[in-house]
Amino acid sequence: MSNVYEERATMIAAVELQSFVPFGREHCKNHPNAVNLQLRQLQPASDLWSSDGAAGLVGSLQEVTLQERERECWLLSKGSSADSDEVEYEEELYAAGNMVIWSRGSTSQASHVYKAFTVDSPVQQANLINCIPEKEIMEQTVCIVQSSCVNVHSSTGKDFISPLPFQVSKLWPTKFGLLLERRNPASDAPLSPPREPLPTVFSMLHPLDEIAPLVCRPTGLFEAARVQYVSDSTMKIIFSSCEPSIVMTYDTVQGVHSVWALRKVTPEEQSTVLKCTEQVATPQGLLPPSFLTTHLRNVSRMDSPGSPFHCHAMQNQNRMTSSPGLHSRTHSPSISSMAALSRSHSPGMAAPSFQVAARFNMSYHSSSPRGHSFLHSPNSTASESVLVPEMEPIGPDLCIEQLWSETASSHKEMSCQASKVFITSDLCENKYLCFLVESHQHLRCLKFIESNDSSQLIFASVATFPAKDAAPLQDIDAMLVLEANGSLVLYTGVTRVSKVFVPGLLSPPFSLSNNIAQLSTPMESVSTPAKASGRHIRRLEEASMPSPLSEPRGSTKHHETSWLDDYTFQQSVPYIQALRDPVSRRVTLELSNGTMLRITIPEIATSELVRKCLQAVRFILPKETAMKVLVKWYNIYNAPGGPSAHLEWNLFVTCFMTLMGYNTERLGWTRNLHFEVPLSPVIAPKKARQSDTGSDEDWDYMRCSDYHRQVVFRHVCGAVSLDSADSSGCGEPLASTPALRLDPSAPLFPHLPALFYVLHLLYEELKLDELQRSGGRLLVGLLQQLARDLQLEEYIDLYWRDYPSFITTFKESCIIDHAQMEQMLRPSFLRAEPTCVFSWFSGCLRGDVVAPFPYLPGICERTKLLVLSYALYIVGDDNATSVDVSKYLAKLSAGGFNSTHNAICFSSRQGSMKSDAPNESLAEKLVVWLTSAGFTLKDLESVPFGVALPIRDAIYQCREHPCSDWSEEVCLLIGRQDLTKQAHKVTLAKGKPTVGPGLTREAPATTEADEEEDGMTDLNQDLIGLIWSQDLRVQEARRLLQSSRPVRVSVVHLPEVSDHEYIEEKENKLLQLCQRTMALPVGRGLFTLFSYHPVPTEPLPVPKLNLTGRAPPQNTMVDLNSGNIDVPPNMTSWSSFHNGVAAGLKIAPASQVDSAWIAYNKPKSPELANEYAGFLMALGLNGHLTKLATLNIHDYLTKGHEMTSIGLLLGVSAAKLSTMDMSITRLLSIHIPALLPPTSTELDVPHNVQVAAVVGIGLVYQGTGHRHNAEVLLAEIGRPPGPEMEYCTDRESYSLAAGLALGMVCLGHGSNLIGMTDLNVPEQLYQYMVGGHRRTHAGINREKHKSPSYQIKEGDTINVDVTCPGATLALAMIYLKTNNRSIADWLKAPDTMFLLDFIKPEFLLLRTLARCIIMWDEILPNSEWVSSNVPQIIQENIGNPVVSEDLNMETLAQAHDYITAGACMAVGFRFAGSANSDAFDCLTGHYNLQTCLSMVLLAVSMVMAGSGNLKVLQLCRFLHKRTSGEMNYGFHMAHHMALGLLFLGGGRYTLSTTNSAIAALLCALYPHFPAHSTDNRYHLQALRHLGVLAAEPRLLVPVDVDTLKPCYALLDITYKETQWYEETTVELMAPTMLPELQLLKKIKVKGPRYWELSIDLSKGTQHLQSILSKDGVLYVKLRAGQLPYKDDPRGWKSLLAPNVNNRNSEVRTFKPEAISTFTSDAALVSFAEYFCKASESMKHKQDTLAVFSTILYECVTQENPEMLPTYIAVDQAVQALEETEMCETFALWQMRLVLELCESRALQQRLRDGPLGRGLLLSSEFLPVMKNSADGTLDGWLSDNSHVLTAYMSGQPLTEDMLSNMLACFLVYHSIPCHKKMFSTHLEGSTSFPELLLKFSQLGIPVRALLRLGPLILGTALFRTGQQAC
Repeated sequence: MSNVYEERATMIAAVELQSFVPFGREHCKNHPNAVNLQLRQLQPASDLWSSDGAAGLVGSLQEVTLQERERECWLLSKGSSADSDEVEYEEELYAAGNMVIWSRGSTSQASHVYKAFTVDSPVQQANLINCIPEKEIMEQTVCIVQSSCVNVHSSTGKDFISPLPFQVSKLWPTKFGLLLERRNPASDAPLSPPREPLPTVFSMLHPLDEIAPLVCRPTGLFEAARVQYVSDSTMKIIFSSCEPSIVMTYDTVQGVHSVWALRKVTPEEQSTVLKCTEQVATPQGLLPPSFLTTHLRNVSRMDSPGSPFHCHAMQNQNRMTSSPGLHSRTHSPSISSMAALSRSHSPGMAAPSFQVAARFNMSYHSSSPRGHSFLHSPNSTASESVLVPEMEPIGPDLCIEQLWSETASSHKEMSCQASKVFITSDLCENKYLCFLVESHQHLRCLKFIESNDSSQLIFASVATFPAKDAAPLQDIDAMLVLEANGSLVLYTGVTRVSKVFVPGLLSPPFSLSNNIAQLSTPMESVSTPAKASGRHIRRLEEASMPSPLSEPRGSTKHHETSWLDDYTFQQSVPYIQALRDPVSRRVTLELSNGTMLRITIPEIATSELVRKCLQAVRFILPKETAMKVLVKWYNIYNAPGGPSAHLEWNLFVTCFMTLMGYNTERLGWTRNLHFEVPLSPVIAPKKARQSDTGSDEDWDYMRCSDYHRQVVFRHVCGAVSLDSADSSGCGEPLASTPALRLDPSAPLFPHLPALFYVLHLLYEELKLDELQRSGGRLLVGLLQQLARDLQLEEYIDLYWRDYPSFITTFKESCIIDHAQMEQMLRPSFLRAEPTCVFSWFSGCLRGDVVAPFPYLPGICERTKLLVLSYALYIVGDDNATSVDVSKYLAKLSAGGFNSTHNAICFSSRQGSMKSDAPNESLAEKLVVWLTSAGFTLKDLESVPFGVALPIRDAIYQCREHPCSDWSEEVCLLIGRQDLTKQAHKVTLAKGKPTVGPGLTREAPATTEADEEEDGMTDLNQDLIGLIWSQDLRVQEARRLLQSSRPVRVSVVHLPEVSDHEYIEEKENKLLQLCQRTMALPVGRGLFTLFSYHPVPTEPLPVPKLNLTGRAPPQNTMVDLNSGNIDVPPNMTSWSSFHNGVAAGLKIAPASQVDSAWIAYNKPKSPELANEYAGFLMALGLNGHLTKLATLNIHDYLTKGHEMTSIGLLLGVSAAKLSTMDMSITRLLSIHIPALLPPTSTELDVPHNVQVAAVVGIGLVYQGTGHRHNAEVLLAEIGRPPGPEMEYCTDRESYSLAAGLALGMVCLGHGSNLIGMTDLNVPEQLYQYMVGGHRRTHAGINREKHKSPSYQIKEGDTINVDVTCPGATLALAMIYLKTNNRSIADWLKAPDTMFLLDFIKPEFLLLRTLARCIIMWDEILPNSEWVSSNVPQIIQENIGNPVVSEDLNMETLAQAHDYITAGACMAVGFRFAGSANSDAFDCLTGHYNLQTCLSMVLLAVSMVMAGSGNLKVLQLCRFLHKRTSGEMNYGFHMAHHMALGLLFLGGGRYTLSTTNSAIAALLCALYPHFPAHSTDNRYHLQALRHLGVLAAEPRLLVPVDVDTLKPCYALLDITYKETQWYEETTVELMAPTMLPELQLLKKIKVKGPRYWELSIDLSKGTQHLQSILSKDGVLYVKLRAGQLPYKDDPRGWKSLLAPNVNNRNSEVRTFKPEAISTFTSDAALVSFAEYFCKASESMKHKQDTLAVFSTILYECVTQENPEMLPTYIAVDQAVQALEETEMCETFALWQMRLVLELCESRALQQRLRDGPLGRGLLLSSEFLPVMKNSADGTLDGWLSDNSHVLTAYMSGQPLTEDMLSNMLACFLVYHSIPCHKKMFSTHLEGSTSFPELLLKFSQLGIPVRALLRLGPLILGTALFRTGQQAC
């Protein structure tokens, strides 16, 4: 028997042969040759500056020579992607000439080009890497090395070009980035002055980063481990790896290989190196301390001042763009940032000049007479370099630390450089670094271990064996070695597995054997399962197989020579020369005839079951034994012509049991395995034959084969043995043979118990996966045999209970002597009592104490997951998944339990744990934890239904009350598509902007051409139709705001009026109407705010401003340009500007807008320049102007176009709000004389541009409290007019702008202005407001203001008319919301007639407004509060008939109106965007005020912003119609702004009341409107648009996740408690405008129509803000049977609405056809179609149909369709039990778990406490019926077979007919333990019922079982008395 285990030389066959040609080679043939020419033509002219353009072109064409086209190389790698169906594919990167082709192909799909690149100069190297992290996300990138630069192209489309400062010999990808090896000029060594050599290896972490030198930390014997630059030119990198992060080098002088760990450099090392370089001694005094780095910089950037190539550098600066900080990091921010910008944005701009670089290197080298040293240049250059301004040296980024080095051998044996290095692992997970030394023809394998600290590697032994070539095969943990004699051998680690036979190739060693005939009969390589188990025929004799190859084999030399002798006659057959491109299990063979062949090495197992068993075996056995077993299995399984997949298990069992010492021939059931194999010895080897012509030897060979003997034997006793398998095992035919024994010398014999236990745990794991349960049945056959032989009766009992009918067929057992038993290693974890995972769950559900469940890490993952889920959810231990894992899981290790044996068990229910964790949070914890463990719904479907029920329950709990901010995966698991979609939308990377998928834009229904041009077509009609479904108010607003069509000019032609006068009259009327038309765009901009996503290839459509009219009835054209009347010059300039702003404001902030598109929109005609200026301002307001290149900004400003400057300055300032951005500050300062130094040239900046720049400063520094700017602005409020008429016109608007800007800079700071106490800001502002003596002008500009103006005589008092508005608003903004009473009292309206006479009424309005917004919290929305602002004197006298004479009634009336208007404005600001009904009523009550009507209207529209209120709309329409009288341009602007605010953003936006928003609104709604269209005297018109900065999206739009259409949904909105009201909840119908988010506590989508969903704002508002900013789309899901509100407003049509009281009739009336109204789930609809409708064939199954219909109804109405399979499974289990057809008790186990879950105390508790009063997923009626049915069946069996149960419990041997399936069912269903256990409790001795109850509870048997077993144990009479006693 002993020879069975001997290893023989074996062979396996390679599969899937195919010839290989790189795909790129074919593809390149189609490539046009003159590609360089085309590329050059595409480049900007500046790029062809190399010399003269033509020479450059000719030069580039000559570069493409034939040799370069022929030089090709390619790499293959493994690619995989989640999105495509093909999970794995091969990627090829092919490079030839100037081209790189990246292609992909897989087994099921032909290769195709993924990306192709063509570069300017020949490709030196191309790599495909995953190692350049971009913002923490790894993405695949291609690196292409050319002579002067590296191109990096990522798969997401990012392109970078990094210029190289030196020639690169090789580029190495690593974990952190790229390593670049400098190409070494030949003579680096003989330098005349001894200097520090230059580093040879550099790192580049990101294409935009600097190239930094690499440092190393060697471990020398003599030197300390000091850190130094890698500057040794003899050290060459030969290998780099990302995981583990190591680098291998070779020292060319010493001939030694070393391995280094690559890591980030530590700060200490960095400082050490930088210090070292500074301390280098410079004997000649030539070199400065950090010469290395300065020189590197000069060389790389070609701009050292002394460099002879300075001129080149200057000329080519634009092409040799440098990355940030290359010149000097601190001194030149502008250049470096520009360079970075150009490089990242436009590869074309940044391509370095190839010719120049090459020329530079040539000339640089030739200038050195002693050779091509990089450093060696004429001394003049070096000495001049000393004058280089100080630069900081380049700090290193990465460091390599030496880990291992070869022992230096004598000179003779000196190792040559390794030609191939790779990392491989063996079957037992040992890792090896292998390097092939080709000159010595051997492979060295260096074993390494990763220590606990993953960065540290420990290198162990080196093994060497002869090899000509080698390649790793990752997927099967092996490598393929090409031996010197030409044969292919497979190794795993250093263990030889077998030879590899490649059909069609001659394997040289064969030719040496003399029996050629036998060769041509490939029968030898056939392995039939019959003999696979070890009875192999003699194969080719060779050294014993799995021994680590330390000793050299002597035979090889002889082989080689004889092979060469024999070679002559075999030259026709090619042989293998080399191996290349290993990917997974595939490898390419390079053959001697130049062709290439791609082969696949077979895998270790295809069946999942065998694979798992092998994993378990490998886990538990010692490594050497495991290796032997795995190698043995691999050879048997993959012998040429081996078994097919379905026989794999039989082969495995045979092989395995043989290795354990069984004689599988004599064991009945294993012997039958052979006969099931229909393997003819002729079919199999066909694959491997080389010729089909046979010979006599073939026949002899077959006659001697095992197979022949077997067939003969089969005829003799085949029938007998097959029958006996069914009757009494295989004892009879072999009766004469002695009892079966095991062979103790078998390799696995000592490990039998351990193997048995791990396979048992694997069996328990398989039970938890429905898809692998069939594997469990196969495994149980093997397990029961081992359990019998190890005499583990309780295990056999367990297996019998699982598969009663199957196990009873096995009878045989093998005898193991006591002595042999002693030999076995009995592990501590093997207990007599078997572990059963279902029993463990059952114990949890019953609330028993549970012991930790053993599991195999990495193999029994499902067990681990489910055990911990039960511990968390059923036991209620919060820490089960974190701290307390060891309480529930015992990790098995090869030595036994890792955790202590007596891991503390505890009683689950009675502990205090339950009370701490409320059940909801447990469900949430479970769901989140399962998701983090990677558990999905698909996995849940394969969990048995009983086990899965608690998880489904937790999922259902979470589905009812989810958290709004769960991740997408969690939402997917709980089955809430609405939340999944929401989470997906929030996590979408900022890719293409989406218009919320629910809010798709549809073309408007109208088709008339003029309809399209009004600029308001892009509003979302679906949404508008939902918000305002009852009327057409939006169309009306659109009609009022359109300015692109001629207006109607209707003038009655009176008879006395001449025709000429009539025309003039019409034109005058048109001029009046045009005042209105020109004011419309301001409102339109607000109306269409952020409603459009532009197409990047089309310009923005700007509606034209139409200033013509049509006169009815002939519809004649009326035009202002006829010359009949005087039209003001430049009348339309500002209205065009506003029109441009309105068009630009349509662009949504999420759109894709870039610098090129902005420039692309620039109009050709100069008359449209004003529009473009407005467009630029709008882009700033929506944040897109930040993308405009600095170059373009400069371009626009130099044009000197006033409007463009205004729009641009305000735009960039708004885009950079509150950022204190320096570059923008510089830009603005140029336009503000006060911010320039006093000596600077006076620039002629137009006044309006100065105003815009001043406001810009306010925006950029908003809220920062910047001292210098505040000081300047404070002075500018009172800027006096200059002597030369400067600053004399429109001073009011400048002063106001300065005041507004000052207010913004110090916004809301109040008295906390840090560092400004000496400025006395409030006092100075007060003085500006009330007047007084002017102070002397302090500050740097005092010189400018010495001489007064010659024109304007103001004296030395402050001109209050100019300064008051700015100062008032500045005070208001500085003290905004501070409730500072003393400042507010300054602003009170005067209380005496004398003082009232001194103040302009409009200043009273400003003061009242300012005072109120300072006392923010006191503003109340009622008329009393508004009146309280009016002084006593006015209140008493207004409306009083008797008035004293000294009161001027007109003054009082005006003051009253203006103060009231100011108070109304304050109410508008306080309640902006709140739609507060009190505020609305209060303001609409003040409409009788004629003068200030416009301000009150604006106040109301602020309150009602975005709401489209009808009353306000009517008022706006009324005022729109009034065009005569005093209705000037400004009034129209105010009214249409009000209309725009009312429908802000088409109803999607409203106003915010943050400080910043209030400031923006104060600028926009400043109460002095322009008198005509060119009036900017008091307030710059452009500022009217700043109101956009106060807009915020607060519209919440429910979108049905199934239809993706907006819909109605009820919301509950809970307000936080404030000083004015309690915490309140209001019900709103969405889509609705939400209140300001900081006021809210919670938002909830209410049932019953839609699934509930709540967003808790107490945790933070970010989640809701992100929803609102993305079109406010909130996905909701309609519940089953419900209709949306639109179709069913009252809820009367719902399918659940009728007979809701009478459950049963409802079920009966449910028609399966109606299912589609409940659910759109295709599976459910099909189920109804096929299983619930009566058809002809189903007539007799009416009740089944009824049951199915009921189940379906239950599932759909309760919204848990996933429970349908569970219901049906329970039903089927009960039916099978009734028909006694259960051959396995699996379904019954599940049924029992379901019942135990329903009876569990935890659940009962939950039902009592539960908020919903709802229980389990299964309906209340269904389970009791099923339980009753099952109980009845089993009780019926018990009454007939009580003797069987009695016999079982008393431990008597049972005959086969007694061991029935029903007995097993009874025992499982009633949780009755093994008879051994029952027997040990002495139940027989019990005399009374209570005593029995006590014993039963100790055994864990439930009471229901006791009621059935009691009579059997006690006898009937005793039992009756017991019942009465109870």
